[in-house]
Amino acid sequence: MPLGRAWSVALVGLDGRLVEVEADLGGGLPGVKMVGLPDAGLREAKDRVRSAIRNSGQHWPEDKVTLGLFPANLPKLGSGYDLAIAVAVLASAGKVPATRLLGTVLLGELALDGRVREIRGVLPGLLAARKAGIKRAIVPSHMLFEAALVDGLEVYGAARLRDVVSWLEGENALARPEPPVESPPPEVPDLADVLGQPEARWALEVAAAGGHHLLLTGPPGVGKTMLAKRLPGLLPMLSPEESLEVTAVHSIHGKLSAEAPLIRVPPFVAPHYSVSEAALIGGGTGIAKPGLISRAHRGVLFLDEAAEFGSQRLDSLRTILEEGEVRIARARGSVCYPARFQLVMATNPCPCAPPRETDCSCSPTERRRYHSRLSGPLLDRVDLRVRLRPMTAMGRHESGEPEPTEVVRKRVLAARDRAAARWSPHGWKTNAEVPGPALHREFALPPPTTALLERSLERGTITARGADRCLRIAWTLADLAKVEEPTSDHVAAALEFRDRRAA
Repeated sequence: MPLGRAWSVALVGLDGRLVEVEADLGGGLPGVKMVGLPDAGLREAKDRVRSAIRNSGQHWPEDKVTLGLFPANLPKLGSGYDLAIAVAVLASAGKVPATRLLGTVLLGELALDGRVREIRGVLPGLLAARKAGIKRAIVPSHMLFEAALVDGLEVYGAARLRDVVSWLEGENALARPEPPVESPPPEVPDLADVLGQPEARWALEVAAAGGHHLLLTGPPGVGKTMLAKRLPGLLPMLSPEESLEVTAVHSIHGKLSAEAPLIRVPPFVAPHYSVSEAALIGGGTGIAKPGLISRAHRGVLFLDEAAEFGSQRLDSLRTILEEGEVRIARARGSVCYPARFQLVMATNPCPCAPPRETDCSCSPTERRRYHSRLSGPLLDRVDLRVRLRPMTAMGRHESGEPEPTEVVRKRVLAARDRAAARWSPHGWKTNAEVPGPALHREFALPPPTTALLERSLERGTITARGADRCLRIAWTLADLAKVEEPTSDHVAAALEFRDRRAA
């Protein structure tokens, strides 16, 4: 009998590879043999597919069925190949014509009664199929809202296996996705709710304007969490390319909303300090899955009570903060996930954390041990460090009402536009992305401007990495001030942000 062929997609991280599913009948006693590095969940597909075919009014072949998944050296994970396997077997047995299968990708898990169930990663799978030259795809009907985000691909939705069989025979039409509906962005908390803390509000504005990392230190209840939650509202909306990239990560997590699947607002992720390292960074058996830091890609990762996370989990972020991606190696393969986020950490000044510092009962040794949980190399990668003071009154600002998010956001967007105009010819968007060599060569500041920075380096009060970060902050301050390049005052202000201690 001829071979039956169908196509699916294997995801390795966010990258997809086209998988050719072959079915061959005959050559031995009845049974099913699957080759091509399937995992345990995929090896069970033969039982699911057999029941689904039988319960869809079709006949399972009484011959030996050999299933091959090409490329054979690529690990295949999950149940998303069920639909392609079923169609390949039916095509091999001559039950369905193969004319429509060429150039068609099939994604979906099969229930025992023939229903096509949802799977994770439909969006990155279809993006990879489009890149490989595929023109048509069939996905579970409940996932059409996600598939509709991919342009240039003819997408169909199937609720049952028999619907796919009828479509291949030309007897019916499968469902098509509805045009994406432009939904209003979700509401974000307003900065006007935060009373007092002018230094912290200014630091938040600088962080938003330049894409800098931020550490907030202060006693409980002074507004550290409130400030962090308002940072996404100051950031610009994601570009179409960034939206697809972020949405693809959330698709692998299975966290997309059917009402508004495309993520346009920078995400805000705030894990509890009891989170495991694998959940934070990414991991798991087989091919590693993305962690919470990848869900925060192009957004904000907020670590409240940062000192309670433990040094191992915090220090695992050090390289990621520099490179904007995480590489995870496992026995069955290595994956790379995007993780370019703004880190915001909040911590108390000491373990007992009384409302007033004069009431602290911690010994110097206890305070030192508590502060050491935030290691020097990690703090060296945090651009802005701010100390919040206890609130002394519940009234409004003496100078008037606190500025709302919309007013501050206009200044942030104007500063970002200035930075983008300066850096875009070089491929950078924000000041935080500019590498150190460019700051010292193409965009070097005059020696009088950086004299204070040079003295700090000579005295050893900052590192070379810290000096680069001071320059990036100085450029952000210049953008907010609407001047062409930083002055010595901007460099001094940047050093003041760097010199503030976590304690």
